[in-house]
Amino acid sequence: MSTLSLALRDSSTMLRRNLLHARRYPSLTLNLLLTPVMLLLLFVYVFGDVMSTGIGGHNADRSDYIAYLVPGLLLMTIGSTTIGTAVSVSMDMTEGIIARFRTMAIHRGSVLTGHVIGSVLQSVMSVVLVGAVAVAIGFRSTDATALEWLAALGLLVLFTLALTWIAVGMGLISPNAEAASNNAMPMILLPLLSSAFVPIDAMPGWFQPIAEYQPFTPAIETLRGLLLGTEIGHNGWLAIAWCLGLAVLGYVWSASKFNRDPE
Repeated sequence: MSTLSLALRDSSTMLRRNLLHARRYPSLTLNLLLTPVMLLLLFVYVFGDVMSTGIGGHNADRSDYIAYLVPGLLLMTIGSTTIGTAVSVSMDMTEGIIARFRTMAIHRGSVLTGHVIGSVLQSVMSVVLVGAVAVAIGFRSTDATALEWLAALGLLVLFTLALTWIAVGMGLISPNAEAASNNAMPMILLPLLSSAFVPIDAMPGWFQPIAEYQPFTPAIETLRGLLLGTEIGHNGWLAIAWCLGLAVLGYVWSASKFNRDPE
């Protein structure tokens, strides 16, 4: 059997293993998924009228803020879901199963590949669920073409892949599942410090560079442009650059850490 065939076979086996774990222990995924859903409902129904005035002026209604909010919440959903990846990888590393895999005739990289593909699939399903809740409470994207919808989906998948590889690295360096969860908290905190909830120009001047020059803001603005027809500008290239850079960094970091023989 060729190296490629072996890698594909073992990666599919590890993917199936991780999906079975997610099905048997859904509490972690559900807990992480509830965070963006609750934030969506909170900001729409509690703060929606006030926030819509700040977004669209006194003639705006709650639907204006729903349209503004949803792209940011979709990316926040991805960040929340990938925390589960860090926890899952850390549990594998600390509970001895990885040591067992190292003694078996399997492709070494398939263990991480299974985690990554499984996490991407779970994140996409989570985004679909949050998007369905958003549509149910009034989100509409009537001006987006089929090509723009496809580009938006591609951006979400690419962003998921990038954050997943970073989460895998965080899981590999964590001594236990609790530490992995804490190490991956920036995945949730960064969207709160971006343009997800309010425009950057409404923030204090000293804080605006923090919100602008981070990976979530250009991705959010690009997603808004694709779905709502707002100006994308340079954010599209910045979003792609962030995604590719984080994906490469996460992959190199994770592979280097995983391939290092245990002491």
